[in-house]
Amino acid sequence: MIDQNTICAIATAPGMGAIATIRLSGKEALTIADSVFQSVIKSKKIADQAANTLHFGQIVDHSEIIDDVVLALFRAPRSFTGEDVVEISCHGSVFIQQQILQLLLANGARMAKAGEFTQRAFLNGKMDLSQAEAVADLIASETSAAHKIALKQMKGGISQEIKNLRSKLLTFITLIELELDFSEEDVEFANRDSLLQLTIDISLLISNLLKSFQYGNAIKNGIPVAIIGQANVGKSTLLNLLLKEERAIVSDIAGTTRDSIEDVVVIDGIQFRFIDTAGIRSTNDTVESLGIERTFSKIDQAGIVLVLVDATNLSSEEFFENEKVKSKISSKNSVMIINKIDIAPEANVEKMKQIACELGMDAIAISAKKHINISQLVDLLVKSVHKTGISENDVIITNIRHFEALSNANEAINRVVAGLKEHISGDFLSQDIRECLHYMGEITGEITTDEVLGNIFKNFCIGK
Repeated sequence: MIDQNTICAIATAPGMGAIATIRLSGKEALTIADSVFQSVIKSKKIADQAANTLHFGQIVDHSEIIDDVVLALFRAPRSFTGEDVVEISCHGSVFIQQQILQLLLANGARMAKAGEFTQRAFLNGKMDLSQAEAVADLIASETSAAHKIALKQMKGGISQEIKNLRSKLLTFITLIELELDFSEEDVEFANRDSLLQLTIDISLLISNLLKSFQYGNAIKNGIPVAIIGQANVGKSTLLNLLLKEERAIVSDIAGTTRDSIEDVVVIDGIQFRFIDTAGIRSTNDTVESLGIERTFSKIDQAGIVLVLVDATNLSSEEFFENEKVKSKISSKNSVMIINKIDIAPEANVEKMKQIACELGMDAIAISAKKHINISQLVDLLVKSVHKTGISENDVIITNIRHFEALSNANEAINRVVAGLKEHISGDFLSQDIRECLHYMGEITGEITTDEVLGNIFKNFCIGK
């Protein structure tokens, strides 16, 4: 149920700025605005003004002027929340913001909860639940890629895909349930061959959406890149080079890095989280051993693994004979970085490239110290992200709630496919199709609960 109270909140970032915006939404928004706003045009009432207009005047508390402001008016249902909305733009003093807010509260508004403006937009049918969640993603986006995906979702990219799938399934479930009403006549309204093809197509579409989650989650939260290798091969030098700052200690002494060091950098609109790890080698040092164990843990968490080798030292071959190392990097999107080519024999470099080829890895030869081929390495990193064949223009899943719902929907639709092949009765088919529809409806909010809504909107900022 929609709360009938009129709500208010500061919609701009906390703290002092040039301008701040205070948002007011609800049935009494215009009345409350008139009680605190005095236009430069005498006797002008906000409640009498046209929608989508701006008004200059003052916020007054009885006869005391608080600030000169610009008031924007939006009328229901053509507003963000679907209700009457007033936005007051004032000077950015924290004192002024609080004075206006307290005045609105004193005149009948209440403080908005986290995400309540967007929640009202959802409840009033201005957007579905996946679009509402995309609003939070758009606000939180830190890179151009994350911004582009969130904007597409907010405009209904996922919503439209889900609606199309549900619409096709609803048509068939209607026919199947019609058959159940005429079970004694033994008639078949839903063509089983057509239904089988449809469910196979839907299963494929859902599977593709599920596959996009790994890419989408990486774009949204940043791609963890583990830099691994033997001790003293130049991992810390490479990290500092990629970050363009002296983040890690560089020394000729092997085993300098005993813990993982992390930092982020945005490349070509994609956020990478680089992790410098302890060198992998045999050691009796307890602390270094713990660091090496942490290295293997970071490999498990990484989206991309940069395996750094020293081209001047062919003992690197032994590194790849380590079964634990081999199993870890073979299960990941791994790239061999052949370092120190400025001083290494060409034969060594070719040998390392051959090993990379045998292990199914891309390879690039660089000199971290002399900055040779670093731009090619950066290009290779971006290329590794796009290896999935998924592009930012595709419908991409970035939300774990959507992923879980689609996983459940996929299980249900696969049972329908199996059931059709085994010629099971319509009542069982109907049950599985309904389950699939249910999980798809959870994504867009056609089926939801107060608990789900509470969990989603509590993560929003107040004022949005």
